[in-house]
Amino acid sequence: MHVARLLSAPSSAATSSFSSPSARARPRRALWKPRSARGTPTSPPPLFSLRAQASMQPATPEGQGGSPVHGVSNTVVGVLGGGQLGKMLCQAASQMGVKIVILDPLEDCPASSVCHDHVIGSFNDGDTVREFAQRCSVLTVEIEHVDAATLEKLEKQGVDCEPKASTIMIIQDKYRQKEHFSKFGIPLPDFVEVDMSHSIEEAGEIFGYPLMVKSKRLAYDGRGNAVAQKKEELSSVVASLGGFEHGLYVERWTPFVKELSVIVARSRDGSTVCYPVVETIHKDNICHVVEGPAEVSDKIKKLATSVAEKAIKSLEGAGVFAVELFLTEDDQILLNEVAPRPHNSGHHTIESCYTSQYEQHLRAILGLPLGDTLMKAPAAIMYNILGEDEGEAGFLLAHQLIQRALNIPGASVHWYAKPEMRKQRKMGHITIVGPSKISVKSRLDKLLQSYTHNPKKASPRVAIIMGSDSDLPVMKDAAVVLTKFNIPFELTVISAHRTPEWMYNFALSAKDRGFEVIIAGAGGAAHLPGMVASLTSLPVIGVPIKTSSLDGLDSLLSIVQMPKGIPVATVAIGNAENAGLLAVRILASRDPELWGMATKYQYDLRDIVLEKAERLENLGWEEYMK
Repeated sequence: MHVARLLSAPSSAATSSFSSPSARARPRRALWKPRSARGTPTSPPPLFSLRAQASMQPATPEGQGGSPVHGVSNTVVGVLGGGQLGKMLCQAASQMGVKIVILDPLEDCPASSVCHDHVIGSFNDGDTVREFAQRCSVLTVEIEHVDAATLEKLEKQGVDCEPKASTIMIIQDKYRQKEHFSKFGIPLPDFVEVDMSHSIEEAGEIFGYPLMVKSKRLAYDGRGNAVAQKKEELSSVVASLGGFEHGLYVERWTPFVKELSVIVARSRDGSTVCYPVVETIHKDNICHVVEGPAEVSDKIKKLATSVAEKAIKSLEGAGVFAVELFLTEDDQILLNEVAPRPHNSGHHTIESCYTSQYEQHLRAILGLPLGDTLMKAPAAIMYNILGEDEGEAGFLLAHQLIQRALNIPGASVHWYAKPEMRKQRKMGHITIVGPSKISVKSRLDKLLQSYTHNPKKASPRVAIIMGSDSDLPVMKDAAVVLTKFNIPFELTVISAHRTPEWMYNFALSAKDRGFEVIIAGAGGAAHLPGMVASLTSLPVIGVPIKTSSLDGLDSLLSIVQMPKGIPVATVAIGNAENAGLLAVRILASRDPELWGMATKYQYDLRDIVLEKAERLENLGWEEYMK
């Protein structure tokens, strides 16, 4: 008999056990225990009740009588699993006044310290899950490796499971998952089931090498995957995955250039919202760094979002889903796999988005309005704290990293409080938000003690372009200013008249390449600033260049006489320095660090004038002029 034990926070009605005539006749599988008064005899609580009088039956809909609502919902949410995802789900629930009960076999699992109550028991044991379900109004998961067959039976008995058991079953078996998405026209790497040496050798001949071999079930964080570089390695790869009897399939090797992820939230009525596309960077097949938003073109972002949304709409049930994707060399998006729960690639949303993925999951399964998925910070980067050593040595290294993180602007530390440290185990994460991708990357470099600021290596934020190299003596002044403010830039020659195709392609791709401002210098007809401004929505600053015929007046008038709807900012003839300073101010409006530097620069100019005024007053004009 499997016994589950429930841990409760201290309360005046805390109990160590309970009994009733029915309980004495049939032993119960879940016993209620107070978290801080274990073993202390107390009076029995009402049968099937949570502390604070929260009903174990489905809550009465708000506005239709019944007990008062003290959070956003009376519903008690049951979560199968109490790992770090469960912990962050509980933290979001606490803010909303939602009560979460978790089922997890470990007494000191990460979520145990922040949940409303904790049932100690296996989420893979049917009897335990059935009894746990009686205590909850809606069931959800923070790990997909649960007893889905029992969930399916419970659904038929009227238990509310979100997402649905059918979805959990599809996701649990990665080969079945691939078959399902293939039926719905979702782009995937080629795949085939293998059940003997002959079939896997035949797959190798068709797909070529390297060949990705995968377990159908219980494959995550790099486990259950292996690569055969050649035919001779097939037998050892199969053995490393438990043999054909374990259930295997193979995929054609995908030469991707980036791994992307989209978090999709689906409500009870089937409507969906998507979070911005992020890039995931893996270390030994484990997610290590997440960068948001992903540095890909708007076209790729739309395609990735479309594939992710289509995939989730093919599944059943509400909640948050993570869709992992490959971006190939020829700009295709292929689905890798789906998680039916909050995901590592969405941790950053706690700090970077208006609605975290955890709050969103609760909104979705409770039938509440879905929240805003937009980022409230221009850029974010998430770094997984992975175990670098075993035991105390690993804890020491992790806490040294945390100590440094506490000195990094915009950094938030999440420590999961797992009792055991192992190599490559996810022990926590650090999210850094900031005004730009360059900023958060440099802060992460500093955190990892690999910080070396080099604007030339960083992605350029400003483009300085000019119609001829003869304009360089003027345009260099803009480069000097940007260098002074540590702003990476690109400087090149683009002629509106002699290289129109290059100008066209440059302007259209400028935003996707990461540029935020364009400084364009031109003389004579001075078409370059206006033509570029007509092709991009980025701010363009025109610098009139003095020519031998009209002293730059023709250039100035050409730039300022742009038609309505095509704005070009203009500075004085030859004043590229001011163009550089204007670019600094544009960037500083959403970059606190740069704002401080720009403000200091302005104060320094003021101080120079005040010092000169004081010197003039003290010396008198005659002495001053000497």
